[in-house]
Amino acid sequence: MYKKISFLFIFAIICSKQILAQDSTDLMNLLEKEIGPNEADQTNYTTATFKTTRLINGHSVENVGKGVMDVKISHRFGKINGGAYEFFGLDNASMRLGIDYGITRYLMVGIGRNTFEKTFDAFFKLKILRQSNGKRRMPFTISYVPTIALKTIKSQDPNRKNYLSSNLFFTHQLLIGRKFSDNTSLQLMPTFIHRNLVQLIADPNDLLSIGIGGRQKLSKRISINAEYYYQIPGYKIPGTTDCFSIGFDIETGGHVFQLHFTNSQGMSERSFIAETKGNWGKGDVLFGFNISRVFTIGKNK
Repeated sequence: MYKKISFLFIFAIICSKQILAQDSTDLMNLLEKEIGPNEADQTNYTTATFKTTRLINGHSVENVGKGVMDVKISHRFGKINGGAYEFFGLDNASMRLGIDYGITRYLMVGIGRNTFEKTFDAFFKLKILRQSNGKRRMPFTISYVPTIALKTIKSQDPNRKNYLSSNLFFTHQLLIGRKFSDNTSLQLMPTFIHRNLVQLIADPNDLLSIGIGGRQKLSKRISINAEYYYQIPGYKIPGTTDCFSIGFDIETGGHVFQLHFTNSQGMSERSFIAETKGNWGKGDVLFGFNISRVFTIGKNK
């Protein structure tokens, strides 16, 4: 009798499991039918391709949010190969103070002043396409950045009249970035620079280069960044070198510290892309840092 009861009890458990499993399967199928089409209609946009709006010297595809002001302070010390007499470059420094502001989620503007050759600069950054998946699939984020720079340092040639237009420089960049994973991002930067005035008749007014940069996260708050600008032969200033920079991003609350080494002293596009003369092989390397602090001063919906 006991064996019969036990057999019936075990049989009942097996049957109930099968019924529950069948019910669960049917329920999941119903949920997938309910949720699936809605999820397929959604577009998921990629965020935080880079930590800030600057990779190192140059722009990244990131924008500040609408109504957000980003105050940036950038320092470049002297060349490390200056030795102990120059305190390995720390005796000499140049600085750029910049203010960026987000007008919309896709448009930001910025102004800055660089002590190197007393240069003023202004730009806007327009995000044309944004990396996404789901309903709308876009493999890249693409931004357009035009920049104007004005060099206000006095001319060293007393016989040449220093026209305002002679010291204007115009830069146009496309930023093409992709976030491959939570830790890895890459970016291409084809660049065109126009100089109103050249030193020699044979020097080109129009300069072409293409940059490549990347970011690799090392931890939740630290990443290693690098960027390199290759100048196209025939469209470069004679005697200049390609700009290469490498450094670290460190996030601490509302601040982002960028510590890096570069062979360029200038911090405006026409300076570090087209006028770099430092040579890494000869130790013409400068230590520098950027500090970024954001403030919300408008409504950001």
